[in-house]
Amino acid sequence: MGQEFYTLGAFEYVADVQIIKGRLEAEGIQVFLRDENTLNSDPLISNAIGGVKLLVYSSDREEALEIYNEIRNYAVDSQGELIVCPNCKARRSETYYNRKTLFYKLFPFFEKKKYKCLNCNIITKP
Repeated sequence: MGQEFYTLGAFEYVADVQIIKGRLEAEGIQVFLRDENTLNSDPLISNAIGGVKLLVYSSDREEALEIYNEIRNYAVDSQGELIVCPNCKARRSETYYNRKTLFYKLFPFFEKKKYKCLNCNIITKP
């Protein structure tokens, strides 16, 4: 019987995921990278396919999330300060792109940057 996977995150470049992958593997969590070889051969299509995806078994989800949250980089403003959520005041936001329309799916670099709070899930503009 096959196991279910949980996508821990998606990264624009393969190099961005290597530190997290190494840390999870050091803790005994098996990690899988989807689209790694595709992006190694053509990194310019990263936005088109949604980057390289970091997957773990669903049974390892909680432990993997705990480790990932310890070492992940959160969004910062132009002065290098962590983005503060206007709703809950948490300093745990990451860059968020909606990509709902066909135009933004084809040309994601035109979409304005937004931030998603990882605490309350509110999406804000800078």
